Amino acid sequence: MRLTRHISQLWQNRVPTDRHLNTYFFFAVARLVLVFVPQPGYVHPDEFFQSVEVMTGDHFRLEHTRTWEFNNSMPLRSVTLPFALLRVPWSFYEFCALYMRNLWNVELISTYAYVVFPRLIYTLISYINDWCLFRVCRLYGLRFEIRLLAMGSSWVLLVFGTRTFSNSLEMAMCSWLLCLVAECMLRTNTVVYKKEFLEEKYDKAESISERVKIWKLKNALPSHNFQHMFVVSSICVAGVFNRPTFLLFGAPMVFFWLLRGMGTRSVTFRDFNLRIGLFCLCALPALFLFIFCDSLYYQHLTVGELHMMQLGIDNFVFTPWNFVKYNLNSAQTASHGVHPCYVHLMVNMPLLFNVLALAALGAFAQILLRFFRAEYQVLPRFQSIVSLMSGAIFVPLFFLSLINHQEPRFLIPITFPLLLLHAPKLVTGFSAKYPFQKEHHLLRWFYDRLLSSKASAPHLLRIWYVSNVVLTLFFGFIHQAGIYPLAEHMAHVVATKPAATHVHLMTSHVYSLPLHLVNIPSSRVLQFNPRTHSRYRRQRDFYLYEYGSQSLDNLLHKVKLISGNCEVKLSGPNRLRYKLYLSIPASLSSDLHEALVRSNASSYLNFELLHVFYPHLSTEAFPRIQGRHPCDVDAPHWAHDDLRGTCAVEQPPALSYFYLTKQFSSFVHQFGLALYEIDVRRKRPRQFNMKVSHCMPGYAQDDLVSLTFTHLSLQFLICLALCFAVAQAGFLASPVTYAAAPSYAATYAAGPVAYSAPVTTYAAAAPAYSTYAAAAPAYSTYAAAAPAYTASVYGAPAYTAPVTTYAAAAPAYTSYAAAAPAYSTYAAPAIVSPFLKKK
Repeated sequence: MRLTRHISQLWQNRVPTDRHLNTYFFFAVARLVLVFVPQPGYVHPDEFFQSVEVMTGDHFRLEHTRTWEFNNSMPLRSVTLPFALLRVPWSFYEFCALYMRNLWNVELISTYAYVVFPRLIYTLISYINDWCLFRVCRLYGLRFEIRLLAMGSSWVLLVFGTRTFSNSLEMAMCSWLLCLVAECMLRTNTVVYKKEFLEEKYDKAESISERVKIWKLKNALPSHNFQHMFVVSSICVAGVFNRPTFLLFGAPMVFFWLLRGMGTRSVTFRDFNLRIGLFCLCALPALFLFIFCDSLYYQHLTVGELHMMQLGIDNFVFTPWNFVKYNLNSAQTASHGVHPCYVHLMVNMPLLFNVLALAALGAFAQILLRFFRAEYQVLPRFQSIVSLMSGAIFVPLFFLSLINHQEPRFLIPITFPLLLLHAPKLVTGFSAKYPFQKEHHLLRWFYDRLLSSKASAPHLLRIWYVSNVVLTLFFGFIHQAGIYPLAEHMAHVVATKPAATHVHLMTSHVYSLPLHLVNIPSSRVLQFNPRTHSRYRRQRDFYLYEYGSQSLDNLLHKVKLISGNCEVKLSGPNRLRYKLYLSIPASLSSDLHEALVRSNASSYLNFELLHVFYPHLSTEAFPRIQGRHPCDVDAPHWAHDDLRGTCAVEQPPALSYFYLTKQFSSFVHQFGLALYEIDVRRKRPRQFNMKVSHCMPGYAQDDLVSLTFTHLSLQFLICLALCFAVAQAGFLASPVTYAAAPSYAATYAAGPVAYSAPVTTYAAAAPAYSTYAAAAPAYSTYAAAAPAYTASVYGAPAYTAPVTTYAAAAPAYTSYAAAAPAYSTYAAPAIVSPFLKKK
């Protein structure tokens, strides 16, 4: 009881700084917990495709996407840091997973591990920012509690700090470099001040003993001229190879490191030039290491060439230079998006730092105003911590604003200096005293109502908390959040599918799906079988088609082409089965239904909704207020129709509680990612079984046989009558030639049948041709189900005209050319329908 009472008293008597520190520890632990949840939000494709997709795919020999930045001819991305941070830890993780699998039958290698383990490494690196902030605050005697609180609760650390962005590494290296430079500046200022003080005392000393004592004290001063030189130069090299934009962030820091102590008697231009020369020499080992590793990875340099010492300039790769050359071309950077020059200043800064961005911009504007007014005495000293942090914020901000492609994540390395300078304003307000030189009633009103501590201090911390929590929830758990569960689902589909079955996944209006999350062994590299100790190459059985933000009409056209090609392979000699899936935001379900109706595809394509992954929001397809549920999610709201998996027509608007709740439910349900399975509707031919006496009690075997022959005779008479009617109309009196039939040269893997010439088909006048409907049931097509096809994504033949073929009433034209036995030709106009019947 005494211990509990003592703890409660300490808690009640705690100072506000302790409260801020406790809140910081809560957010610091929450940052680590969010890694294991994990956050399903998908901020940007570069989170995976600039490091994790390639490194994980290479290590585990998985199917993965190598973006254009990793091509061997002109690589733009260095792999040295990702290799050290991912490939090496993956080796230890795989070793532990092997023992867990053999000893306890626990599988540690899965989609969850592919997401969480790299994020855990980058999250541990993100704590460098916290330590550096605490270190600088202790060195300069600043309050670290509120600054640590601002950093820990910032969504930049909670989201970007826990993701595998190269910008996250850039932020950690900038913080580390700033900490080292600040420490060197403080040490230099201290040593120079003491040295000059001792020199003055030495000149004023009268006795020799006093001068000897001062001389010993002067020689005992620590060295400061080349402090942390090797570490600073190595960080700069690693930062440039990680992201060449590190030049813009590191340049002002290195400049302050080179300039420290200048203007005093102890530090001259000779020291400045010597620092530059030694800095370049210390950077050479890291530079050679990065160039050597990148050259080996991209196969510009081989072990044989090293052994034979046959080396040239073309054997080495310098990825930062390739990056700079690519980005100097404004046309190439414009392909990634063009933004006005003020986007970083007016949009991205407030988005990342909200109220502190306004405080930083206001403080810098005040410095510029005083500078142009020649009020130099009130400006911060050039070699002070304020000048260092201000330069670290606004120098890269200025140069990055000159680039036409601007994203918020490009600015996250300025988080450390911005929070160090302006985080205390969250509790003190924007300005503790009147900041303007002239007294004016409008300026006084603006200060009293917005800038003063009394007006702004009670609200800034609340705004900071609310905005950062909202942005963390949005980018961490809602934005494109259906991609991760979709990858998990597709990994399960591929793992449990039948043999000799291909899986095709089409996506639209979503970010790119990281293929390594589907956990499929690569078909491009040799796999090793540990049981037989043999190597083999796996046949590809998963295909991903990403169509960006194409219209649903174009998307549906792609669906027809892919399903048609799959049906051709299904009807081939290998009978290659398939599963076709389509994933789109749930807000587009009604648009998909309308596109199906417009294209008349509902007669031969069946869309069945398998799953809706919640939550998910695509900015390319915002939910509509007067929308509808994704198909089959809320069945009572939709009437049943022929096309399974689509939505019925909405009821007209009405001001009623039922209608409002239904619309609200529809709006909420649009925050999902819908997964459809697509299948071709097939009409199964009638089958007559002679041994059915057990199914038809009361009928003798002879009666059943006579009944069957009666049905067959009746059908024969009907077919004969139809043939006479068609012959009277003149359709079968003469041969029909189709001169526009396409020439087929494509060869399919499943059924290699070469189509090379147009076909002239004879139905009644050519007795050499046999035309039986039952002989080729796989080539029966429907008039409404065969639209005009123009091209295939597989290079399949071009479909030019629909064919009307009836399975029972009209013969299916199966023609075998006697004059050319090497070719197998099919019905006029020599078209194999994409929607084929199964036998």
